[in-house]
Amino acid sequence: MRGALSGLTTRGRCLLAAGIAAALCSFVLNERDLLRVAVFVIALPVLVAWVTSASRVRLLAQRQILPPRVAVGARAEVALTVQSAGRLPTGGLLLQDGVPYALGGKPRFVVEHLPRHGGVQLRYPLQPALRGIHQVGPLRVTVTDPFGLTEFDKELAGVTRMVVVPKVYPLTGVPGGSGLGSGEDGSVRLHNGQGEDDAIVRQYRQGDDLRKVHWRSTARHDEMMVRVEERPWRGGTTVMLDHRANAHRGSGVTASLEWAVSFAASACLHLHRHGHRIRLVTESGASLTSEVSEGMHSEHVVLDALAALQSTQRRELSCTFDPAHGQELVAVLGVTTPEDLGEMIRHRPRSARSLAVLLDPRGWGDTNPAHHPDRSATLLRGAGWGVMVARPDTPMNTIWSALCHTTSQHSGAMIAGMP
Repeated sequence: MRGALSGLTTRGRCLLAAGIAAALCSFVLNERDLLRVAVFVIALPVLVAWVTSASRVRLLAQRQILPPRVAVGARAEVALTVQSAGRLPTGGLLLQDGVPYALGGKPRFVVEHLPRHGGVQLRYPLQPALRGIHQVGPLRVTVTDPFGLTEFDKELAGVTRMVVVPKVYPLTGVPGGSGLGSGEDGSVRLHNGQGEDDAIVRQYRQGDDLRKVHWRSTARHDEMMVRVEERPWRGGTTVMLDHRANAHRGSGVTASLEWAVSFAASACLHLHRHGHRIRLVTESGASLTSEVSEGMHSEHVVLDALAALQSTQRRELSCTFDPAHGQELVAVLGVTTPEDLGEMIRHRPRSARSLAVLLDPRGWGDTNPAHHPDRSATLLRGAGWGVMVARPDTPMNTIWSALCHTTSQHSGAMIAGMP
């Protein structure tokens, strides 16, 4: 009873105090009628407090997020089911679910009546603006009575995990001119040719580098054949993402880090759908995911890893080895200097295909001329890399298409309209 009375509102406490005062006066004045009124006034808030407290205890709730994994800017829906497990009907419920600011405003619902052994279903939308692993909840309820005499709070449901993955943009084309062609995994091709005289050649495909034509096999088969260079790590493609805090500009959804994460996600999924084996690593060479296997579930592995990615306080590129282990490399780099890139270039084989997207900090409000990517781009191109400079106002597919047309021995071109 003490717990029930603790939920009395100011109105309920005043009514209870008035009833006690009336009872004392009835004894002093010897007024039986006043005593009857006092008993009623005292009993009303006490009875209401007990009933409301009992109703609160017997409330149950469940939460479901559909879908549990959603991209930035997409819509999801939360379904709440609130039930009463008691014998008494419940009314006057104020429900509020805890929603992070990045997912939208906190929804509030008023349930005037909750039937016995029944429930209500409530729904509200979510439209996340920022990637990450978010917690929705807890769900809290405030139970009141029709007289406004009592008010009880209770947590009905805990938190539910929601994964907001980076937005993936459709890309067209794959890097051409490499020894592995444009889509099929290199390890499969090499395996298929074991035991044959032409174990390291295959038919010419659109986009293959003409310098790799194997003329002896071409004459023997009477069709164009190209060499397939053996590469370690089973012929995959490595996507390297620079996530140093000092290498990016801006904040929130418009930060350059978010652009880089979205581009890396788009490149990984696009290459994987074209048959490439993908590794996703950081600027230090640390793997964010294991090798992507076959199947659509592997895309979730990449997206979940990028959803949870946070910037690091590392100030310099500290990759003291080839992050791609001799395989094709697509590097998404923030603000860099030639000194930062020197060691990575030294460890990177010149014969291996290397592509880089350099983020131009001027597109994110950085006017420091020392941070412009021109010197870094010149250095990479001189080392045989294909390079594109990216700004937020240029579509990702435009940057990707231009990057695919660069060759490891040919200088990348700046996109028209870019400084």
